[in-house]
Amino acid sequence: MNGITRIARTLHWYVRQFTGEAKWDEYVAECATTGERPMTRREFEHRRDHQREHSPRAQCC
Repeated sequence: MNGITRIARTLHWYVRQFTGEAKWDEYVAECATTGERPMTRREFEHRRDHQREHSPRAQCC
């Protein structure tokens, strides 16, 4: 059972990294340490999408 649990945890970690779920948790943890009030999840995703769309790396050629 230990091997299956480890595989499941590893898979869960990869899925969270791939989907961006971990970024939200990192943001909330950072706000907690700095004492800031975090934006809503919707605002966070909107800002992240906007930055991704308008970053120089996102443009082709």
